[in-house]
Amino acid sequence: MERASCLLLLLLPLVHVSATTPEPCELDDDDFRCVCNFSEPQPDWSEAFQCVAAVEVEIRGGGRSLEPLLKRVDANADPRQYADTVKALRVRRLTVGAAKVPAQLLVGALSVLAYSRLKELTLEDLEITDTMPPLPLEAKGLALSSLHLRNVSWAAGRSWLAELQQWLHPGLKALSIVQAHSLAFSCEQIRAFPDLTSLDLSDNAGLGERGLIAALCPHKFPALQNLALRNTGMETPTDVCAALAASGVQPHSLDLSHNSLRATANPSAPRCVWSSALNSLNLSFAGLEQVPRGLPAKLSVLDLSCNRLNRAPKRDELPKVDNLILDGNPFLVPGSALPQEGSPNSGMVPACARSTLSVGVSGTLVVLQGVRGFA
Repeated sequence: MERASCLLLLLLPLVHVSATTPEPCELDDDDFRCVCNFSEPQPDWSEAFQCVAAVEVEIRGGGRSLEPLLKRVDANADPRQYADTVKALRVRRLTVGAAKVPAQLLVGALSVLAYSRLKELTLEDLEITDTMPPLPLEAKGLALSSLHLRNVSWAAGRSWLAELQQWLHPGLKALSIVQAHSLAFSCEQIRAFPDLTSLDLSDNAGLGERGLIAALCPHKFPALQNLALRNTGMETPTDVCAALAASGVQPHSLDLSHNSLRATANPSAPRCVWSSALNSLNLSFAGLEQVPRGLPAKLSVLDLSCNRLNRAPKRDELPKVDNLILDGNPFLVPGSALPQEGSPNSGMVPACARSTLSVGVSGTLVVLQGVRGFA
């Protein structure tokens, strides 16, 4: 008993240390998800090796520059020598964030990951320094299905997407560019995205309709079906229609929620005819007091939830629509206060503020749908 007590006393300091200085990387019990946060002053980057067994990996650099890591990288090394090892990794989804990354280091990582089975890559809160070199003839592109970029700045300016694109396999299906520092692309340098079906440009508040035309380079997104433009400074659905027509983009689903939309367009603006491919339009959380004019003639889904409508829309104000979602508007909520000028919620009913489940009514059809919160 005395020996056991002594052993316990020896272990107590170790328990105290582990409790006050957590490990930078944590791997769950199922070896599925591994998260590393290198926020300590002198990080031990080798700790990330415990993530090699995980399917989902998230690595954050604590906001520091990763330039010192270049000293550990052989710029002349052939990534093919690591091919068999990299192919054996389980990782399918990788997130890298909170760091200042030299372009050479990013290119080195992409070259190696090209031999992996990675399908989804997310880059968040990164500053990419210098421009990216061209893809060597012997190198292969990264075969991703999804690429998500949030708050990433690029030294390459308007050509950054073209520089990144050359390191990607053509089969990319989903692209998200959120909180971008620039969406004014050099369209002549960008190749087409032949398989891209989903594009998310949300949370670029200064984009607007003119910026949208510059971002949707003509004929570069021939297969696009889903376009998300939440909180992008759009003003009217009609102006968005004109921007899409100018870009040659014909999405099946268009999300304009969380924009401060006007119900009427500029009288001098030419009338726009929506593509017949569009069947779902989301105008929720848009501060609308009436149904906008110039909507598509026919839709499968029209979401007008969580706006400021104080009466039910009349039939002649609506397109021919199968599923009309009106929940969360003041006229459907007994005792709901009408919008007050300068009110922070602009008359939003409590159900929308809480983003609870919503009910959409269209004729005899009732559709349960979760109200989407802010992106």
